[in-house]
Amino acid sequence: MTSRNASATRQRILEQAKRQFAQHAYAAVTVKGVADAAGVSPNLITRYFGGKDGLFLAATRVEIPVADSFGGDRSGLGARLAASIVRRWSGAPGEDPLLVLQRASGERPEAAEALAAFLDTNSLEPLRQYLRDSGLDDADARARAAAIDAFVLGVSTRRRVLRSELGDPAELEAWLAATIQRLADG
Repeated sequence: MTSRNASATRQRILEQAKRQFAQHAYAAVTVKGVADAAGVSPNLITRYFGGKDGLFLAATRVEIPVADSFGGDRSGLGARLAASIVRRWSGAPGEDPLLVLQRASGERPEAAEALAAFLDTNSLEPLRQYLRDSGLDDADARARAAAIDAFVLGVSTRRRVLRSELGDPAELEAWLAATIQRLADG
């Protein structure tokens, strides 16, 4: 097997794993099921990822470009964040590792810890810093960032994990924008 084929095979396995972990709970996903969907032997999952836990960790690497929403005045923060959030939530379920972590966090302590650490580092802290840089004192920036973080996580859990439906994306974006803006403005 050439390096290029190995890389493509690994990527195909990872794409199937992301899709399956996003659509089903961790316990319901099997190495054999992922391997079958990727058209490979289960042995390759062990070779590339060390087994199901390694595959799960690889499938849940998350990147959220929240900093893209911070380029501008605080008065437009709600609209910028809402557009970014709805764009992410409207993608295919298998394309969002954050959804995988949300769904798995109730049954896998490491998923809950990974989700909390990720949100603290990549969402809560940059938002707090942005709000502080926009003129709020640190305590107020911290409180408003925590409120926005909790609100978005709650809506995400309610609409994506518990119901698996978002409703009309334009309506959702408008509602999120207005609510986030109210939280940012205090």
